[in-house]
Amino acid sequence: MDDLVFLKLGGSLITEKTQRYTPRLDKLLSLAGEIHAALTEMSSIRLVLGHGSGSFGHYAVQEHLNPDVFPVSKEGRPQSDNRYWEGFAEVWYRASQLNRYVIDAMRQAGVPAISLAPSAAATTSGGTIVSWDLTSLHAALNSGVVPLIYGDIVFDQIQGGKVLSTEALMWHLAHHLQPRRILLAGLEAAVWADFPSRTSAIEKIMPSTFGPLADRIGGSHGPDVTGGMKSKVAEMLALVQAIPGLTVQIFSGEEHGNVRRALTGEALGTSIASD
Repeated sequence: MDDLVFLKLGGSLITEKTQRYTPRLDKLLSLAGEIHAALTEMSSIRLVLGHGSGSFGHYAVQEHLNPDVFPVSKEGRPQSDNRYWEGFAEVWYRASQLNRYVIDAMRQAGVPAISLAPSAAATTSGGTIVSWDLTSLHAALNSGVVPLIYGDIVFDQIQGGKVLSTEALMWHLAHHLQPRRILLAGLEAAVWADFPSRTSAIEKIMPSTFGPLADRIGGSHGPDVTGGMKSKVAEMLALVQAIPGLTVQIFSGEEHGNVRRALTGEALGTSIASD
């Protein structure tokens, strides 16, 4: 593909992350407009769009999904409990609820997006994706339609259910699709070496420089059941080492125009590269 780009709209960007189940509707519509503008300006871009769960998925997991009520037998077979599956369904509902807000914004802005729920096509085993039918995603890209994925809960062969972050989903997709760029748009202007003080932004992170920084990177704005910034950086570092030529940018989508600028090739925030 001409220029395959993955863009994630962070949960902290599109929801009020410290307020339960609260979308930022005006921000969503503004971001959708920026995406439309970038796709119009650069017709060569082929986009896989994703979004985090913010105050929808993360609160739902904390309040409704108790892994302790889903014990695993000695034979490795999961033992069901109605309370667990009720929580599973609630997490799914909240993740899909936010996704509907996102797809509505894309439609209003004229972005031809189609939502592809991971829960309907992916399966994990012990937390690792073992199958994901990508037929529809490939068809969307080949047709000029924007496939939209999102942080979701999926069925796990051992653990019952597994919450998959958007980064984990993109990590899997990247090995199949080989994108040139991954753009992670959140609230933060960059990865900070002194979060939450935010006085020292990191311009570039490489495998050789991550070690001394790892313990200084971390935290998140509001609850995050998928690991926060440190986990995101570690996942992306592993990915750039596995896929030659791939670069990752972590930047703020809060400033109007930044998503359009990043999509059209401008360097913003912190870059992650293999060298």
